[in-house]
Amino acid sequence: MDKIEACGIEVSAQELVVAMGGKTQEAVLRRFANTACGHRQLRHALTRGGKRVRACMEATGLYGLDVALCLSAHAGIELMVANPRAVRHFAKARMQRSKNDQLDAVVLREFALRMEFTAWTRPQKSTLELWAIARRLEALTKQCTAEKNRQHAAGISQAMPACVRASVARTLRSLQREIQKLRAIAKRGIAGDARLQQRYRLLCTIPGIGESSALQILAELALLPADRDVRQWVAYAGLDPREHRSGSSVNKHARISKVGNRHLRCALYMPALVASHCDPHLRGFYEHLVAAGKKKKQALTAVARKMLHAIFGMFRWDRPYDGDCVYRLPLTGLTPQAAKIA
Repeated sequence: MDKIEACGIEVSAQELVVAMGGKTQEAVLRRFANTACGHRQLRHALTRGGKRVRACMEATGLYGLDVALCLSAHAGIELMVANPRAVRHFAKARMQRSKNDQLDAVVLREFALRMEFTAWTRPQKSTLELWAIARRLEALTKQCTAEKNRQHAAGISQAMPACVRASVARTLRSLQREIQKLRAIAKRGIAGDARLQQRYRLLCTIPGIGESSALQILAELALLPADRDVRQWVAYAGLDPREHRSGSSVNKHARISKVGNRHLRCALYMPALVASHCDPHLRGFYEHLVAAGKKKKQALTAVARKMLHAIFGMFRWDRPYDGDCVYRLPLTGLTPQAAKIA
């Protein structure tokens, strides 16, 4: 690491603030435009003279995606896209009280130097396109639901003029057409990639997961590196339990951390709700938790986590859904001794 320089990149809509320098050097601040030309200038500045660089930036959505793709394409640059919450806690641990772009860039550089470095996995073009379409579909679906609610309210209101009702109906039809068009494009993209197509088919074998949910779940999971285990999948979704105990006086109820991908967490909610009613295995798991004293919402969250475990196994072993592997139903109609033997 002594021979590798580190840099922190603070991303905003208009510019990139970059803190560069070696491990024993003071950080040098530079600014680059957040454009394709600015990204190439940054890459040239980082690798000038054949230098090797470890760059760190926060996950900032689309504002940082293009610069991440540009830097990760160069062999001399190792890029880490850090969790913003981890960077924020790191800054607090360094007793940093102020916040601006320059300080944030320096903190990201220190984060790259001192913390465990996890290189960002560059997604394939087909995977990235599917992810972008799925995120757009999620946004349009929320708008469509809002317009349906407005249409219902306008339909029962005597004071609402006809022009407003017609406007809501036109907007709703437009949104529905756009959703259908994007879903068709997403399905064609999945059909053109053998790996995505197989995983999409496997997802559709799970009770409670339809075509729309399968598309959303697949798009979010496709960005995960292949070497992640099931515990990392659960943490990625923010479904890992968070314990809060200290001594004999502090003992709060365990909750999920929610430190993860909220889009994946939301995409699993409705399938978990449906599966807890229609699938005998997941329904049995749900009822078992409720009978053990768990609240219904806690049991439903556990079902979503169980479904994620099932998806991991299906992808790993390339097998369709098998309820017995998820939760084995208790035997009925047998004596305790016979059930124990069975």
